[in-house]
Amino acid sequence: MALLSPLTLNAQNHNSFLSKPYLPSLSSRATTRIPLHIKRRSLPLFRTQCSAKGGDELRSGSTASVKPQPLIIKSDEVKRSDFPPPPQFLFGAATAAYQIEGAWDQDGRGPSIWDHFTQNHEDKISDKSTGNVALDHYNNYKDDIKIMKEMGFETYRFSISWSRILPEGTIEGGINPAGVAFYNNVINELLANGITPFVTLFHWDAPLALEKKYNGFRDKRIVKDFVDFAKICFIEFGGRVKNWSTINEPWSFATHGYSLGWHAPSRGVEGVEFGNPLTEPYIVTHNLILAHAAVVQLYRDHFQAIQRGQIGIVINSIFFKEYSDSEADKKAAKRGNDFVLGWYMDPFVHGDYPKTMKDILGDRLPRFTEEEKKAIKGSYDYFGINYYTSSYAKDKPTSGQDFTYFDDMQISQETKNIFGEPIGELHGSWIYVHPEGIRELLIYIKENYNNPNIYITENGTAEIDNPEISKEEALKDEKRIEYLQSHIQNVHLATLVDNVNVKGYYVWSLADNFEWQKGYTERFGLVYIVWSLADNFEWQKGYTERFGLVYIDYADGLKRMPAKRIHRKIWACLY
Repeated sequence: MALLSPLTLNAQNHNSFLSKPYLPSLSSRATTRIPLHIKRRSLPLFRTQCSAKGGDELRSGSTASVKPQPLIIKSDEVKRSDFPPPPQFLFGAATAAYQIEGAWDQDGRGPSIWDHFTQNHEDKISDKSTGNVALDHYNNYKDDIKIMKEMGFETYRFSISWSRILPEGTIEGGINPAGVAFYNNVINELLANGITPFVTLFHWDAPLALEKKYNGFRDKRIVKDFVDFAKICFIEFGGRVKNWSTINEPWSFATHGYSLGWHAPSRGVEGVEFGNPLTEPYIVTHNLILAHAAVVQLYRDHFQAIQRGQIGIVINSIFFKEYSDSEADKKAAKRGNDFVLGWYMDPFVHGDYPKTMKDILGDRLPRFTEEEKKAIKGSYDYFGINYYTSSYAKDKPTSGQDFTYFDDMQISQETKNIFGEPIGELHGSWIYVHPEGIRELLIYIKENYNNPNIYITENGTAEIDNPEISKEEALKDEKRIEYLQSHIQNVHLATLVDNVNVKGYYVWSLADNFEWQKGYTERFGLVYIVWSLADNFEWQKGYTERFGLVYIDYADGLKRMPAKRIHRKIWACLY
């Protein structure tokens, strides 16, 4: 059965798994119902439900040239101590500012493109909701960090709202002291609880003022303003933050915001404005890459030696596997990996876009100058990799009536291969569970991109929200537990057997939150959030219950126990 994805656009395509339709800064969500109490003790961490072979060997003709070796460790023998101790390897969870902070107009914060999008185009969000309140993390960050500590997290990945620091997007427009104070407080609270901050500068919530001023990331002028924003963050927070990522998932921002139109600023074939879905994703990506390189140069020239931190970028990718052993499908899998992963990895590692893309796109793909190539190549200390799912790639020649970036890829995403073998079980609306895919992707990166240092910055799975289910039933989260265990197992194999330089693992997400165009209809959280709904489906004042996750009986493997509950009243309203 063909996967309903952006590659074959129609009215049913809104649940594409390639796109992680609602991604963002928090984008993976595991739930607090999961026993993931990761301490530094020598404890059995995972009782994997997968076969003892771990990652299956790749079929002949795979896009990875070296096959993963058979699993040499029993699944129930993987312990925290089998990974290097902190800070050499870190376990934690991830979130994003717009998805959890709320307080959209509080204490001087300026509006972002996501505020404008959700407040003015509710029909584009599954439940017509916004991130105006979300988890109200802005006013409750201490409670949230307390949960992280109780869960045993060693690190926490979060993003900074650009318009909370610079309401107008520029230094000339003024710095917001309350915004700076908020992130200072979050960082200090994390460190006081022994949790390492891992900070993302841009997780899709660009200042609305810059979109109005010069069309945001469609204009190269944004590079200078992004550098100015980063400079403030390095000055204010860099003495305590040692792990920076410039941009989260530029692929999702460019394709979903400027080709499909599902995300802010909603330009594309299903967007508020049509724009030019055959050129704008490439222009936006070009400017994102230049902005990243400029910020890395700033950090290296003026801050890194003194602050002793590292800086990289977070890239998302599924792993494309050939639908059949035909040469056409092998090329299709390679083409898919080039158009998603290579679109960003190739410039940073090799200095230019993949040849596949240049051959297909011609003049529609912007060109780097020789000076820009020198600045871009090597502009990373590590790569963050977000992985959720894999896909079979089947060759799909162009029809001559192409409308989007996804048509340019010339592939059809398939959930089964030519033998009828499914890629995996469907979770939520778009995640096909394929744990060996994360290992295959890591091997592919090692072989094609010089084995860089890697953090798994997002990995998790979703469930469709079911208002009828009891809290007790919701907390029986077996599928999420199996998903996380099997993926962490494959990350372990990639490090131990395949010698991939993986340095950390972050679950998406700390808690259920605003999932971009999916609103609150899908859950990724390690912490389960009870949303209160009125009969008219408007959010009412009610309790948000956070279930800090379990302590595990490590002697018997994975056990679930009632966790401490934290209750608080919040307002959540549709606008």
